[in-house]
Amino acid sequence: MNFALMPQDQAYLPTPTLQRARGIARIGTQQRDGRTCLKTLFQEGCCKIRMPKTHSSALEAVFINTAGGITGGDHLQWGASVAPQGRLVVTTQACERSYRSTGDTAHVHTRLRVGAGAHLDWLPQETILFEASKLDRQLDIHLEEDATLTAIEAVLLGRDAMGEQALSAEISDNWRIRRNGRLVHAEATRIRGGIDERQSLSLLAGNRAFASVVHIAHNADAAEALLRRVRARDGEGMIGASTTGERLVVRAMAQTGLALRRLLVPTLVELTGAGALPRLWHL
Repeated sequence: MNFALMPQDQAYLPTPTLQRARGIARIGTQQRDGRTCLKTLFQEGCCKIRMPKTHSSALEAVFINTAGGITGGDHLQWGASVAPQGRLVVTTQACERSYRSTGDTAHVHTRLRVGAGAHLDWLPQETILFEASKLDRQLDIHLEEDATLTAIEAVLLGRDAMGEQALSAEISDNWRIRRNGRLVHAEATRIRGGIDERQSLSLLAGNRAFASVVHIAHNADAAEALLRRVRARDGEGMIGASTTGERLVVRAMAQTGLALRRLLVPTLVELTGAGALPRLWHL
């Protein structure tokens, strides 16, 4: 027997619930015989952490999103805590991908804490924004006395090999870095898919790849010394770099992700605590 569905009955149809990724992962370190070792590890959902063997006294952690990317409605939380005098390098297994959203926004929140005299290299690989993607990202970092930091976030608008422009992609990126509770760096990046954002000389100027690098040194003199070294490596003046107190900020833009990485790698090598990038960064 067949039944016809009347219009008034449509209100009683269940609203489909789309599957969304949820994940939490965080890592903590301790010092043992002059080396930085694992102390705590928590992982849940799609967020995983792996620690490859290295020949350095620093501990290297690889953050992995097993969902294969993020899309509207996903929620990911990452965390890391470095013990006093410790050395931690955090990177990602591959470029993160922000896929097309059906309306909701994907949220990624990262909290990092660096103990006294410790150093953290926050070196995630690039985030690729696909057409109609929506991403809200927050980075909160707390430094204790004499702690230092090198942090990067890089964004690619579409895939180079596919010739994509991702004109409708949206991203909101907020940084807050504090030392002993004192705010030392804050920035907010917004892209809402407008053509003016892409073409304006004061914004992207037609580029499809951009990155921000922040280094917090021990003091203003150390930051100035690093600035001179960064500028010496950038012989063609393709990146922008400046210092304010203990803070060194580097900005870079390029037409492609490969061109951007070639600009950034010499600078990152100069600023990292280990003087080298994780193996996963090598093409």
